[in-house]
This record gives sequence, C-alpha cells and structure tokens, in this order.
Amino acid sequence: MRLIIHKTYEDASLWTALHIADRINAYKNGAKTPPEKPFVLGLPTGGSPRLIYREFIKMVKDKKLSFANVHTFNMDEYVGLSKDHPQSYRHFMMENLFNHVDIDLANVHIPNGMADDLLKECRLYEEAIAKVGGIELFLGGMGVDGHIAFNEPGSSLQSRTRIKTLTEETKVANARFFDGDITKVPSNAITVGVGTVMDSREVVIIVSGKSKARALRAVVEGSVNHMWTLSGLQLHRKAIIVSDEEALDELKVGTVRYFKDIEKENLKKYYDRIK
Repeated sequence: MRLIIHKTYEDASLWTALHIADRINAYKNGAKTPPEKPFVLGLPTGGSPRLIYREFIKMVKDKKLSFANVHTFNMDEYVGLSKDHPQSYRHFMMENLFNHVDIDLANVHIPNGMADDLLKECRLYEEAIAKVGGIELFLGGMGVDGHIAFNEPGSSLQSRTRIKTLTEETKVANARFFDGDITKVPSNAITVGVGTVMDSREVVIIVSGKSKARALRAVVEGSVNHMWTLSGLQLHRKAIIVSDEEALDELKVGTVRYFKDIEKENLKKYYDRIK
C-alpha cells in the first residue's frame, strides 16, 4: 500500500485526477492492452471525488483526456430512489461528471435501486463487470468509520454486490443531502462488495479532513479487520491512499515520516508538473 500525502485536499484531488488521467491515456495508447478494449473505471459519489470530477471535466475540455474508450461502474445506489431523484447517485454522477465529458452513456453502469428484483440486479451487476474483463482502476473515498462504498463495519471482506441496510451513523452523515432530515434518507442501498473493489487491478482512495483521522490510522497502521472494511486494502497488490495533512492527525509520526520519504521523488515530479 502506498500513502501519498499532500498539504491540502485540493492538491490531493488534483494529483489523483492526473494519476487516473495518465492511466486512461496510457491504456488508450495501447501501452498495456489492445486499444479496442475499454478502460474500466470504478467510481464513487459523495464529497470526496467532487474536485477530481471537476478536474476530469477541465481535462476533457482542454483535450488532455477522453472518456470515449472508458466504461464506468459506480459503487452504489440508494434503494427506492428513481434515477431522476435529485439525491440519487445516478443524478449526482450526471450533474458532476457524465453530462460534461465525452462518455457514451451506454457505457455507464450504476445499480438500479428501483429494480423489481433487487437480488437479480446485484447478480447482473457483478456479471456486467466480469463481462468487460474486470475493473482496471477503482476510485473511492472512505467513511469516518473506515468503510468503503456502503460496506459498513462488520461487512465481509469477501463480499460482493448486494443489498445493504444502512447504519444510523451513515444515515446521519448523509442527511445533509436530504435537507438535514434523516427520515428522508433511504434505509437500504445496493453496494458493490469489498471483494468487488479488491478484485480491481488498482484501487485509489482519497481521504481528507480531521474527521477521517481515526479511520485512516486503523486502515494504515491497524490489522486487517472487518470492522474497518477499507483495511482490506492492505492485502491489495496495487493500492494507493491519497491524503491531505488534516487526515494524518492520529497516525504515528514515524509512519508519516516514512511515507513522505519514500514518495518525495513522486511528489517532486507532481509539483514540477503543475508549476
């Protein structure tokens, strides 16, 4: 696992956007696979990726990135919200990314929380991922309790796409998107599993703010534990956590010093690049 530390959330977001854009561009150019095979990108919603998506849009407008050969799979969707509901994750993705880039909407995959058969929807979602050859890179955020997607504490680290009952803590955290009214927050969601995320060939997680510090300590310094589901990242063959300094408050000084030291050349290249 790599931990890449930036002073601010803004720099962490820009580094992440550039890293993913570089991966898409290299893939498109046939660096690793035939160019006709799509780059498959896993995506989150919420506050964590907003600036990353803003950078993607800017890159596309500047002709530095294209989503024409990209297929996307979102992490989750609320059960019971139509795709046009202003708080659905499909609506979020359309407003914050897809309406502004050159992606073919036929290549956009988001779980259908209104499906008549939700169990079948979960199974078909996993099958759709497998059909395109698996996810090349999964971008994600981290909850204050160390969860990834809606895989809250206690979720199996081998879990697959399924229906998940949301905890009171998660509903409270998400109430800000529902006029502050927790009763408006759906109680269930379809979510990819921890195992679904870990099957991707690369995972990049962006973490920011003091509220994430306790979870980041558990994920980076603690043991692999289903009570901190993102800790499963320790076992992934190519995992990156990109963090701002505020999220480091509970990490050991030696841990922070170590990761800053081994990533200093990488960060130098980044800051030289954005000058």
